[in-house]
Amino acid sequence: MAYALDLARRGPAHGPNPQVGCVLLAPAPGPDAPGIFARDVLAVGWHRGAGTPHAEADALARAEAAGVDVRGATAVVTLEPCNHTGRTGPCAQALLDAGVGEVVVSVSDPNPVAAGGAEHLRAHGVEVRTGLMLDAGEELLRVWLASVRLGRPFVTLKTATSLDGCVAAADGSSRWITGPESRGHAHGVRATVDAILVGSGTVAADDPTLTARPATGLADDHERSSTTPVHQPLRAVMGERPVPDDARIRGDDGRFIHLTTHDVLEALARLAALEVRHVLVEGGPTVATAFVSAGVVDEIHSYVAPVLVGEGRRVVGPLGGQSIDDAVRWSTSTVQRLGEDVLVVARAVRPPP
Repeated sequence: MAYALDLARRGPAHGPNPQVGCVLLAPAPGPDAPGIFARDVLAVGWHRGAGTPHAEADALARAEAAGVDVRGATAVVTLEPCNHTGRTGPCAQALLDAGVGEVVVSVSDPNPVAAGGAEHLRAHGVEVRTGLMLDAGEELLRVWLASVRLGRPFVTLKTATSLDGCVAAADGSSRWITGPESRGHAHGVRATVDAILVGSGTVAADDPTLTARPATGLADDHERSSTTPVHQPLRAVMGERPVPDDARIRGDDGRFIHLTTHDVLEALARLAALEVRHVLVEGGPTVATAFVSAGVVDEIHSYVAPVLVGEGRRVVGPLGGQSIDDAVRWSTSTVQRLGEDVLVVARAVRPPP
């Protein structure tokens, strides 16, 4: 399963589909075999994004191309095989047709459209075990799983502040509070999300491009070469202020949308309809406050520079609390030094699904 999880990470983190890996193992020996034995890997596969073969189908195709017989084999899969026909056929049926005798799963599929693969396999005599390395599987798929379970895109809020919590000086200037290492890291994160969102005020003030220009090796495609184009997320502007025709954020690739609303939930619903699973919110204090107040921020990427601004614009505005007891609490996931800056990744504290 650890091998299957490593394979899954080779697939793109962005897109509507989850990262999934599959390892096909030779059939288990008979009951007279010793208690400890080695089982050969017959074939492996992983999912490379929407419209491409799923991990199980990829592994089966590789086995067939190599002339390997997989009848009676064990399929070790990071996510429950799907049981529906979408852009590709159902993986549960493909495993049945191939004669696989056992399936071991890490994470059960919470998507009601695709779930049911384990039951389908069991109903046709295949032994299925679930929950192997569940914590690792949930961590790998946490963005996709949260999006499916919550029925909206996973929201990451990115902030870049001084030690005293300012995103800009009193005159509005903010370039640059953080250093080049932080900015390079942030571009790498952009290349792993489906959409970047800012407010119309940010567009008017900064005229950003919101393109991904990773310089830290964070691009998500395992098979990427130096000539492979970097994934560019959808560029979303939220707010009723018009976006000028010559605004750089519009680009010339069609990857732009203007969400003419101040309603956070409406904006997320429109992005979900476009199969956006992960949105990176990079707007200013107004947008950041709106998303935090709506209770939809799942993760914060807080880049903090060793700078004291003094009087300036704060990272968020009033959140309605009057006491420290009203403060919004987060759980620290990781802390990383980036040059002179520090990146704190904090996750929302929510009950388990």
